[in-house]
Amino acid sequence: MYTSATLRYIPNLLTVGRILVTPLLLLLLSIPSRAGQMSAVVLFVLASLTDYYDGVLARRFGVRSRLGQYLDPLADKVLILGTFIALAMEAPDLVPWWAVVAIALRDLVVTGLRSWAEAYGQTLHTYRVAKGKTMLQTAFLFGVLMLRAATHFSPPLRDGARWVLYDSGVPGLALTVVVGFTVATGALYVFAPVEEKMEMD
Repeated sequence: MYTSATLRYIPNLLTVGRILVTPLLLLLLSIPSRAGQMSAVVLFVLASLTDYYDGVLARRFGVRSRLGQYLDPLADKVLILGTFIALAMEAPDLVPWWAVVAIALRDLVVTGLRSWAEAYGQTLHTYRVAKGKTMLQTAFLFGVLMLRAATHFSPPLRDGARWVLYDSGVPGLALTVVVGFTVATGALYVFAPVEEKMEMD
């Protein structure tokens, strides 16, 4: 029987789980088969859902810890950036390295600014729109993973997926939007006001 004290650990366990399953996801992405690609899609969806539910459960149980605040964005970066890197290695025509570098640099700059502010007992103003960045990146990756998996099915699904991926230009346009929005949210943090650290944010 689970006690209320035990339940309070569930949000952090979900966050840690998101980190731990990422290597398996990246391995599955490298397997050029229907089973491998579909398994990667399922695992990516499940891992992404934990990002939603760890926050919901944390609010429900009233859990707000320094560990959770550190692990949650870290888990997001490991899952999202790891998947982008895997796609850049497997399909550089879909996800070129310039896009991966831009996304990684944005996260590096924001993390550095936040650490600098906290070192001086202050905190950066947090923008809610930045959460939309993660949602947009997740939606893009889900779409690409689904289409890549569809190329391992029979026609006409296979042919349609290949056309969208390699001939329509849609993935390139979508990626440009994702990278642009990602960099823009990073710029918000660069010019964000620094506040006195009164509480955890």
